[in-house]
Amino acid sequence: MGINRIDNIKDRILKKDTGILASFFRLTSKERKKIIEALGKEGLEGLTSIIKISNQKTFEEHHKNFLKLAEGKIHTPVYLIDEMLIEENMKILRYVKDRTGCKILHALKAYATFATFPVMKNYLDGVCASGLNEARLGFEKFKKEVHTFGPAYKDGDIEDIIKYSDVIIFNSFYQLERFGRIAKERGREIGIRVNPGYSDIKTEMYNPCAFYSRLGIVFEIFKKRYKEFSHLIDGLHFHALCEQNADSLGRVLNSFKNLFGTYLKNLKNLKWVNFGGGHHITRDDYDIEHLIYLINEFKEKYGVQVHLEPGEASVLNAGVLISTVLDIVENKKQIAIIDASAEAHMPDVLLMPYKPFILNAGEPGEKKYEYRIGGPSCLAGDVVGDYSFDKPLKRGDKLVFKDMALYSIVKNTTFNGINLPDIAVLKKTGEIKLIKRFGYKDYLHRQS
Repeated sequence: MGINRIDNIKDRILKKDTGILASFFRLTSKERKKIIEALGKEGLEGLTSIIKISNQKTFEEHHKNFLKLAEGKIHTPVYLIDEMLIEENMKILRYVKDRTGCKILHALKAYATFATFPVMKNYLDGVCASGLNEARLGFEKFKKEVHTFGPAYKDGDIEDIIKYSDVIIFNSFYQLERFGRIAKERGREIGIRVNPGYSDIKTEMYNPCAFYSRLGIVFEIFKKRYKEFSHLIDGLHFHALCEQNADSLGRVLNSFKNLFGTYLKNLKNLKWVNFGGGHHITRDDYDIEHLIYLINEFKEKYGVQVHLEPGEASVLNAGVLISTVLDIVENKKQIAIIDASAEAHMPDVLLMPYKPFILNAGEPGEKKYEYRIGGPSCLAGDVVGDYSFDKPLKRGDKLVFKDMALYSIVKNTTFNGINLPDIAVLKKTGEIKLIKRFGYKDYLHRQS
């Protein structure tokens, strides 16, 4: 691409022309970085702004399309994943990579539908796994770097974990001593997870820094024993975020640096620090500029590579669960029973808990007609939540639950023998491709 063309793209970015983004993202990594280096602080902030504006517009348009698709003859329940929206999220993650040089790994624990990996792998450095099966999936299907962390590894698994992983992160010095030398001899990089000593997470079951947490070596133990193993350690890992913004990362980093900063210089073989997951980078209100600042400042101060492990951010708002109203019953209020289950298909609705957004629905009292939405299982609490609608619901109506790619497919169950939802991908061509339809054999094989 000629210099004049690159200058033209730069000039249109400075004019905040969102129409230039397609051309910008088609550039090579070297060409994008050349433009980034030439923009200056104000120009970069403007580029971030138009990327976010364009991203929001694309998501709004596609969410309207989900409603149109639901009105058709689509088989339910179905997780419908939009390939183009995943790519929109990928562009934002790659933009952070372009601005910082960090590595970004997709967290398989949040989303592992490998039908969309061909899109994702073009933008990311690899995946992070939580154990043997995820590591193997990442190795076989993503085919880039695999970084594995588990609270404890089994003797019978470690050979295969080493086989499928490029980086193995240990949760204790005992496990590092037991397995680290073997992994190192096989050419794998070794990390240890530490407790950064602070987290903004309010719900204790999601807080890795809560009292008595089993996740990460606490500072008091680290400072006593790190010298024994410093020759093995290539990197430090911490994870202390959950669906949070860059300001939370800043506070965690302050605590981490106060505790471990001195030791980063003493670990002579140290190559990287992994900031873990929970970064909601692709959310509309996420402060991308502050994240970029934090990463660049850290890299400059300590001279190490930075890794990020977002899971939700990869597929945030890029998938829906479409369900059908089976019946409407009454018990002091109207209750719609659907063919999707909070207990079986949307487990975090009950676990976190939270109430998912239904496209074209409102909060109770916001619209004229109110309904409680519940699932088909025997669990009395299999309730998604209370909603309001412009028109009365009818048996056979379709409901479209937003943001259902993440922590749903990876966690769903066949409780009560209820079928798992279909998995379908909305291709960039507009075609809906059915990836998987589950049936009795899937239920049977899970039982024995």
